[in-house]
Amino acid sequence: MSGKYFEYTEGKTPKIFIFPFAGGGASAFKDWQKEFKNIEIQPAHYPGKEERIKESPIDNIDILTREIFYAIQPHISNGQPYYLFGHSLGTKVVYELALLLKESQYPYQPAGVIVSAGKAPCFREKKPIHYLNDSEFTKEVARFEGTPKIILENKNLLKFFMSMLRADFKMDETYKKNDVKKIDSPILALMGTEDPELTLQELLKWGEYTTGKFSYKYISGAHMFVNTNRKATIEAVKEFVK
Repeated sequence: MSGKYFEYTEGKTPKIFIFPFAGGGASAFKDWQKEFKNIEIQPAHYPGKEERIKESPIDNIDILTREIFYAIQPHISNGQPYYLFGHSLGTKVVYELALLLKESQYPYQPAGVIVSAGKAPCFREKKPIHYLNDSEFTKEVARFEGTPKIILENKNLLKFFMSMLRADFKMDETYKKNDVKKIDSPILALMGTEDPELTLQELLKWGEYTTGKFSYKYISGAHMFVNTNRKATIEAVKEFVK
């Protein structure tokens, strides 16, 4: 683990740790901090992306979450409340991270977990794309609208980012857990009103993965409402963490 997943701060305020969607990085959430006055926003910086672009991307979710498990501890050891937010691929990361924190009996557990546009762990992606050839894979990635067009439309840039994109989608599409292991944190599940990648049944199943309170909310938009309807997404998060 050569780079750092989170920016170090000495702030003694509650935190929201954000885990991005496939093809996305910390910069996708760079404007969130200005919307939260008394909460620190900490988007995760993954290997192979943005300022860690020289590192090899990780395509194994167990390895990724294990690294994050150790990386996050210095940021949550002061006992201040913290929350985990994940969108799409990020929902799998926050669930696995919350499980590690519970199973390790870490003294400070998440005050809440927000799963945004993600299926419950017992559902696998029905139409995987990570194994397709470059041309077909690129075409399919574009429909998610999570990767900047400047990358998808530039052959040289696309070649440079291809391994990162495939790693993300491989993690997302090969993930499935048959056993229902409950976390203790309350869960808020968010779903786009026009999301073709997710059914309400797949979202509501998250309620079985916590011993705490479960709630869900629709956000106007498709799968990437976190980008297209940022205001409503942030308002839902604010309501949950207040």
